[in-house]
Amino acid sequence: MTILTDIMTFNEEFVKEKKYEQYATTKFPNKKIVILTCMDTRLTELLPKAMNLKNGDAKIIKSAGAIVTHPFGGIMRSILVAIYELQADEVYVIGHHDCGMSSVDTEKIINKMVDRGIDKNLFTTLKYSGIDMKDWLHGFNDVTESVKSSVDSIKNHPLMDAKVPVHGLVVQPDTGKLDVIVNGYDQ
Repeated sequence: MTILTDIMTFNEEFVKEKKYEQYATTKFPNKKIVILTCMDTRLTELLPKAMNLKNGDAKIIKSAGAIVTHPFGGIMRSILVAIYELQADEVYVIGHHDCGMSSVDTEKIINKMVDRGIDKNLFTTLKYSGIDMKDWLHGFNDVTESVKSSVDSIKNHPLMDAKVPVHGLVVQPDTGKLDVIVNGYDQ
């Protein structure tokens, strides 16, 4: 049996037994916040619990390292849509200790790509097209500085409402303890 089969079997029962009813909410976040956090599996349930969030309380955007890598990429677009269309009034950037993006070895990732069948010559083509794979895949050395950088990118985006507080926090993935790095109310 495959993982997809397991998921679909469970889902059939989930819908049939109306277990979804306990999660009913609207598309608008009850607490009017949007969170950018890491895709780390340890945060899936821990972070909302550590923040006293229930289903429907927040828009949660996940990416590797909670990093805003491009001012007009999908992460920033999602934040702007949450603010202007989905009634979010605050932004929270939440990184975490022991993040995989703090120890990314781009050369190893590239080698794994080649091992899985990506043509090594493609990296030369990408380089001449202006894409530096090492820069593109690079994470960060210090989670605190990374959170500050993402907060700064959001706060200073030309399409961002200057009145929206942008907070930066770091969570401990073992305990859920949150530390405020940037208090957006003070900015």
